[in-house]
Amino acid sequence: MHEDRPAWAQRMEAERLARRWSPLDAAKAMIAHSKEPLTDAKTLARQWRRWEAGDVEPRDHKGLIAEVCGTTTHAFFPVASKRDGRAEILTVSGMDTVDIVARLRASDVDQATLDALAITVDRLCSEYAYLPSDQLLTEGRAWLTRVAAMQARRLTLTQHREVLVLAGMLTLLVGCVEYDSGNQRGRLAAEGTRQAALALGREAAHPAIVGWAHEMQAWFALTRGDVRGVIAASDEGIAAAPNDSVAVQLWAQKAKAWARVGDRRQVEVALDSGRRLLEGMGYPANPENHFTVDPAKWDFYAMDCYRKLGEDALAENLAREVLRAGVDYDGTDRSPMRNAEARVTLGVVAARQGAVDEAVSYGMRALGGERKSLPSLAMVATDLGGVLSQHHSDNPDAREFLDHLQVLRSA
Repeated sequence: MHEDRPAWAQRMEAERLARRWSPLDAAKAMIAHSKEPLTDAKTLARQWRRWEAGDVEPRDHKGLIAEVCGTTTHAFFPVASKRDGRAEILTVSGMDTVDIVARLRASDVDQATLDALAITVDRLCSEYAYLPSDQLLTEGRAWLTRVAAMQARRLTLTQHREVLVLAGMLTLLVGCVEYDSGNQRGRLAAEGTRQAALALGREAAHPAIVGWAHEMQAWFALTRGDVRGVIAASDEGIAAAPNDSVAVQLWAQKAKAWARVGDRRQVEVALDSGRRLLEGMGYPANPENHFTVDPAKWDFYAMDCYRKLGEDALAENLAREVLRAGVDYDGTDRSPMRNAEARVTLGVVAARQGAVDEAVSYGMRALGGERKSLPSLAMVATDLGGVLSQHHSDNPDAREFLDHLQVLRSA
């Protein structure tokens, strides 16, 4: 088919082929999943071919198509969103950073200052994906110090809770960046910061902050290979914030844990629970915020699970979707850490198929990114290292990748 088709049309074909379905099989799957009566399978199959060709958009069946393919509507049919956080602060509040800092030093804090501060925290959380970690850590800690000092000011009860929430979000962000370093000092600092965020969330009676503190614990456990720890932390977080977007990510962490013990049934249960929860939520106001589960992230979660289960066709298809969503038209990585793991997944699939050069190329590009979470990348890249070491250890390029991986893991 011609490749000037809409991205959703190309994905419909890729998802169908990954499952080894004919258009008729896809139509039958839609009928099985639908809660409403649909036309007969043969007619629906002809319609599916028209959708794949990009001739017509499936306006009334987008959610059903996404469900059949195990993802969410907004992931399959994305909504364009681009925000300039720094410009928004000035536009909405009329203040730049210097003005906000000056007002924070005042004995009384007005609502306009708190609103500007909230936008600043949102902007920082949105820069997690791409800002150099040392710069983000410095900025995050500086703003956390300023927010913490506000508790000594004259605040109403409402303002006091708002300050606690802002401090909690900044604390979560700082903890994530600390853990990204991968070294022992960073890991210890991140755990202390995580516990501080948990305490702030409980004091503010803010379920989402409590949930994200448990999600961080699950993430830490996952990178250590502590599967039981992942499941326990995820269950605690889901209980604390069952209807918040953090619960979606907690279900994903459970799915990843079950994938690492090879329990396909539990993986599917966890993935479906998270997908259904995310599908029922509105499109996020700021999908770039690290503590918002944007729809495209669901493909990223499922990709990891299918790679671990050895479902190469599904994993490869999802990896390409992650890259489609995470790379700008000029080739710049918009989501470098997600893209790195997607490239490792493509490398694993290539290595399993015997394409060593292609596998190593994907792997080396993943390891060479400037913005990365070392524990997560090392965990995922080990999958590629395992395939190369087991089946292609005599290949010089494979050995070079394994050497680079060893350096990353020892870091």
